[in-house]
Amino acid sequence: MPRSSIRPDPVLIQAVIAGALSFAHLHDLANAAGQSGWKAWAYPVSVDLLLVAAWRRLRTARRDRSAWTWFVIALGASLGANIATAGLLDLHQVPAWLRILVAGWPALAFLGGTLLVHSPAARVPAPITSEAEQPAVPEVEVHRAEEPATPAPELTPAPAPAPVKPAVPAPAVPAALVDHARKLAEAHQASTGSPMPAETLSARLGLPEDMTRAITAQLQLT
Repeated sequence: MPRSSIRPDPVLIQAVIAGALSFAHLHDLANAAGQSGWKAWAYPVSVDLLLVAAWRRLRTARRDRSAWTWFVIALGASLGANIATAGLLDLHQVPAWLRILVAGWPALAFLGGTLLVHSPAARVPAPITSEAEQPAVPEVEVHRAEEPATPAPELTPAPAPAPVKPAVPAPAVPAALVDHARKLAEAHQASTGSPMPAETLSARLGLPEDMTRAITAQLQLT
């Protein structure tokens, strides 16, 4: 490989330096919180792995709230260790709440990593192609088999209309009988509060049905 192709990358060098310092700060903080030996070295690895897993999830799903939540948690743990070991916290007198956070971090990191890896990613809708970009669908000619001609149904003649009976003229009713019927109807309505039925009027007058119907019709008209 020619020497001209080997060029140092300032961003990569800066990332290695930042990662090494953050790794050391997390180790020192875990060691001060009572996690000695290999356990103190496992804490920075756990924080960095959770940070990388959240960042990889954000690259594929920018609107994933779960990925943003775990990314902020891992970044807060890394920044918190950097600030705590900068002289603002006495590493020989670590408060109880910080010991609790350090001791509970493995379970929290395991939960976050499991959710990031096994949660289904949001589906990206397929791009809508224009009519010009859509592939042409070949036209298929469908030949229908000739159906046998069916004979036309026979027309049955319509039934003849029933003969209309001539209307029977209403019988003539004397005026005196109409006045008498009116008085009976008014008396019945005054005593009961309801108009007199035709059956009651026919029974009171003792007349046939057609005569009573004619009187009732005149009483309604007058």
